[in-house]
Order: sequence, then structure tokens, then C-alpha cells
Amino acid sequence: MANIYDYLKNASHELRQENSRHPSLIFVVIALLSIPMSYAVNSIAVAALTLISIINFRKENFQRDFQLFLPIALYGLMLVSLLWSVDISSSAKALSKELPLLLIPLFFLLIRPFSDRQKQLIIKYYSYGILLYGIFYLVKAAIRFIATGDSSVFFYHELVTKDVNAIHVSVYVAVAFFYFLTRTGKKAFHYFALLLLFGLVFLLSSKNIIVVFAGLLIIHQVFFTKTARRMRLRNLAVLIIALFSLTFVGKIKDRFKQEYETMMTDSSVNDVIGKGSGTVYNVSIKQAWTQERFSPNDYFPGTAFRVYQFRIFTEMLAEDNIFFSGYGINASYPKIEEKTISYNLFLGNGENEGYQTKNFHNQYIQIFAELGIFGFLLLLLMLLLNVKIAIKTKDFVHISFAVLMISLFLTESFLWRQRGVVFFTLMYCLFNSGVMRAPNQQKI
Repeated sequence: MANIYDYLKNASHELRQENSRHPSLIFVVIALLSIPMSYAVNSIAVAALTLISIINFRKENFQRDFQLFLPIALYGLMLVSLLWSVDISSSAKALSKELPLLLIPLFFLLIRPFSDRQKQLIIKYYSYGILLYGIFYLVKAAIRFIATGDSSVFFYHELVTKDVNAIHVSVYVAVAFFYFLTRTGKKAFHYFALLLLFGLVFLLSSKNIIVVFAGLLIIHQVFFTKTARRMRLRNLAVLIIALFSLTFVGKIKDRFKQEYETMMTDSSVNDVIGKGSGTVYNVSIKQAWTQERFSPNDYFPGTAFRVYQFRIFTEMLAEDNIFFSGYGINASYPKIEEKTISYNLFLGNGENEGYQTKNFHNQYIQIFAELGIFGFLLLLLMLLLNVKIAIKTKDFVHISFAVLMISLFLTESFLWRQRGVVFFTLMYCLFNSGVMRAPNQQKI
């Protein structure tokens, strides 16, 4: 603990010193680390970014990075969609939640560009902060386990709460992990951070993130590690065995097993959900795509649910004139509810919400359904430019962020959540604005 205290003390001194050179730096760190906090705290942090950029604005500092105008264009399209929205009230409410798409790029356009060193410092202190969050979550879970004896408190939403969202936290943790992994001159503290963050990724039990995280680890070991070839092969073999072994741990194993069974078997019995509410059947991927009608006792596991959501999206495209315009920002819910009722899905009760309240759980589909082809193309352009710049700079933390976002958008409507839109927009603007880091520049 003394070593951790010393590191945090030194980090605080370094951060204050660098912030004297660029007063906006600390505000970016605070905004990033406020994301897992309450919505009000995070909103204040984003508002502070806007205020500081206005106060410190100098005409000669204004940037013209094309990639920073894309989130602003996306927000502009959301605003214009009020003209044709099928649910104007829901669309108007969504605009305030999506405001970071406008405010954060404006902040980066108006301030003096961060140097490569300053960008690295922001990622460094973000990663330290996420490490502290991880320690907090684990200590809280340990206290709950002692009180209840229930080991589920260490896994998935139980570890971080459903509101903060285990899948979202998995991404925050994975990016921080790759900072510590790519750092040069590691000491005992850095290996402790790597071990804790590595474990957190698996405890949070997001199947998608675990698979992508494992793939990124293997890519880093094969292409970015400077050790001898023989040593790389040995480390790679150990890594693959360790990753494979972790999929057999408790709740992690159960989540992967459920997905496997729904791929292979129609209408398998869900023993967990069905214990107190009669027999509940898992819907397979095949059934989700082809079955004409379901029962309220049919349960959609993750992959099957996303296949069903893609199915109803294709039906909406065929039935309604939404290819170019979409339904309007946040206006697809009435259409989702219509489909839920027509397919006889579970509509909720006093304890559990129904399927009609859920969004598409796919950012690509969500944006296409609500903003049409132009919103979809804007998103793709942002992601492609993000990948291009990441590869050009050979910054593996940036590469990991780019790959994680592309993958996460397949299973989550990440930008339709306040924490998601703030995290993505902040990281996107930070990595893709101003002076790019030289390929061989030493890590901090």
C-alpha cells in the first residue's frame, strides 16, 4: 500500500505540473474519470470542458481537424431529425443526452492542441483512476460476500451495478489495461495493476469484450512485443492457455455455456430464470430469426436477442420509408414495442422489464433505424478514420480503443447512453486531434 501511495503522490505532482503548461488537461482527466459516477457529476464535468475552452479560446489555437467535425455533424443530423421524428417528445429529450457529441469536439477544436506527451499523461492518469475504481469495486464486493455468502457479487452487473453497466466498465478497464501493458520500464506496481485489471475484464463477464480483449492480447504479443521470437512463442502459448482456462470459471463459464447451447439447441430449458416462475425456454439463434411467434416464457440470451433485433430492423426497413431518414433520434421505441406485441414476447411484470423497453443493442442498427443511411455512414466514417490514425501512429492503446469500439457497437447501442457517448467522444477526440505521436516515442 505504501508503494501505491507513493505512485499516486508522484502522479498528482506530475499532473499539477503538466496542467500548469496546459490548464485544460486536468479537465479532460476529470471528465473521463467522472464517467462511472452519477450522471449529474459527469454532466458537470462535460460542461466544465465547454466553459474552459471558451475562457481560454484564442483564434490562433483553432484547429481544423476534419475528424473532429464528424461527431458535430452527427449531432446536427440528430437535431434535424426532429423535423420528421415519429416521436418528437422522445427525440427532444434525447438531444440533451447526446449533447457531448457537440460539446466535446468543440472543446478540442477551440483549445490549444495537446502535445503527444500531454495525451499520454491523460491516458496515464485515466488508467490510474480506473485502477482505483477496480479496487473499490472489488473491496465493495468482498464486503457484500462476507455479509451474504453470495459469490455472484463478484461478477457482471452485480460487481458494478446495472446502471453503471458491466459491459461498459469492461471497455474502460480494457483500455486502462493496455496502457499498463504497453508501458516501458514496468515496476512491481505496474504488474499489480495489470493483474488486477486483467482479472476485472473476466469478472465483468462481457462475452464480446472478453473475446476481443483476448484477441488484442494475442495481436500485441505477436506483433508489438520486442522480445525474441522463441520467447514470444512461449509467452503466447502460456497466454492462450491462461485465457482458455478462465472461461471455465463459475459465472464466466455459465455465460459462455448458455450462448453455446442456444446456438446448438432449440428451446433448451433455462434453469436459472425458470426456478421461481415456471418453465422458461431459451430461444436459439435459429428460432430468433425464423420463428413466427413466441411465448412470454421464451427467453432470449444475448446473441439470440441481437439476432431477433436485427430481424425486426429488416422488417421495419421493408415496411416503413426509413432508409434515408430513419424514425428520428430515439424514436424507434414505439416501433420496437409494436413488434414485441406482434411476436408475443414477454412484456414485463413488477420485477422484470419487458422486451418492448429495450433498444436494438447494436449501435449500427440503432443509428440506421433512427437517422437513416446518412447517420450510419457518418458513424462508419468516424470508426474508419479512428482505425486509420491508430494504425498510422502505431499506438496500441489507440488501436485497442478503435477495435473495442467497432466490436462493442455490434452488441450495444453505446452512443445512446450518456456514459457511452461521453467515453467514446472524449477518447475519439483525444486520440485523433492535434499533433500525432511519433511511432517510436517512449511511453510515459
